[in-house]
Amino acid sequence: MSLVRPFRAHLYRHEPGADLSALTAPPYDVVSAEQRDALLEANPHNVVALELPGGSLDTAEPDNRYATGRRTWREWHTHGVLVTDESSAIYVLEQSWEREGRHIRRRGFVAEVRLHPFSAGVVLPHERTLPKALTDRLNLTRATAANLSQVFSLFSDPAGETDGIFAAAIAGEPMITATDAEGVASKVWAIRDAATIEAITEILQDRQLFIADGHHRYTTALAYRDERRVQEVDHVLDPAYDFAMMVLVNMDDPELLVLPTHRLARAEGPFDAAAFWRHMERYFDLREPDGHPASALASPERTTFVVRTADGATRVAVLRPDVDPARVIAADHSDEWKRLDVTVLQEMVLRPVFGISAEDHASLERLSFVKDAHEALGVSGADAAFILAPTRMDQLRAVALAGETMPQKSTYFYPKLLSGLLFRSLE
Repeated sequence: MSLVRPFRAHLYRHEPGADLSALTAPPYDVVSAEQRDALLEANPHNVVALELPGGSLDTAEPDNRYATGRRTWREWHTHGVLVTDESSAIYVLEQSWEREGRHIRRRGFVAEVRLHPFSAGVVLPHERTLPKALTDRLNLTRATAANLSQVFSLFSDPAGETDGIFAAAIAGEPMITATDAEGVASKVWAIRDAATIEAITEILQDRQLFIADGHHRYTTALAYRDERRVQEVDHVLDPAYDFAMMVLVNMDDPELLVLPTHRLARAEGPFDAAAFWRHMERYFDLREPDGHPASALASPERTTFVVRTADGATRVAVLRPDVDPARVIAADHSDEWKRLDVTVLQEMVLRPVFGISAEDHASLERLSFVKDAHEALGVSGADAAFILAPTRMDQLRAVALAGETMPQKSTYFYPKLLSGLLFRSLE
């Protein structure tokens, strides 16, 4: 089904084992203008010069962002800032970090993967994409004819068939390393052995892939592929633009970390706290926290939120055993979608109490997302805070296989992939 194959990466000129921290950056969509300027001031060859080039977003303007990106991509190759790897490879990326006193690592293959429309059921999304963001990425892809960063995807390997391949690959010294501002260390190795590459491709060839992060990148790659197919007069077999650069991670790895994104909600008019708590009692058993509020979310058997209103009242809300969201929620979705914690919150609390819904874009201005639970519990600028448990992998899989996408900000795969480690030409 999915075709995974090696590719010849473009990367910064380096000595073996070089630390490229000063040249890498977080994904383009989380880099602020101030952070971009700081990264370029520290090193003018930082990847943000490619991912977020200077200039207008209007393609009709001279020296627009995309013309700048094209010029930078070409000049960096001409002047040896970027070079082409010695041969094709499937790369191994390991990210490691400390969390709550425990060392955690995440490993993935970096390869090029044949593009399939979502309708084919080979590569499955779990989030929606925004047209404005797609236009920007498509214009930049047209300009550079390159994958400047990877799509982060998941494959299922409960038996751990790939574990030995990862272990063998990282036994030697990495070719490049980088550490981000949060202390997450990224290391890259190259697998060039034909037999090992064949083993990887055989293991993955029949696996469905679930996009964890990078939906806009993947959708952009599909649009670019379709354009190139129309433009090309002499069609070649398996052209580079029929593939996208991906990081492929085993979704059954127990160290795969998915964090929740918490919600802050504000009523359209005056907030009636008493009425809010009465509504919550319709569906939830409410109790005061016993110890730290977050302990209630350690391993909840039923949908559970920690809820705090602006007056400081804090309750643990546990969905009552006699309440089945699949029966309560009237939306035209699968039962798996309706039973997601984020769906329960969206459809059974935010919509009826706060008038906040995905269909009403104006109402979304009264909803904000916070990754840190302590920050969310400050209830700053809001009427109520909702602390959530992480979405589980089995839930993501079930919803994606049903052909549906989750509500906004349902998953936060930590850590993000660094940009600037590997690039891939589409020529």
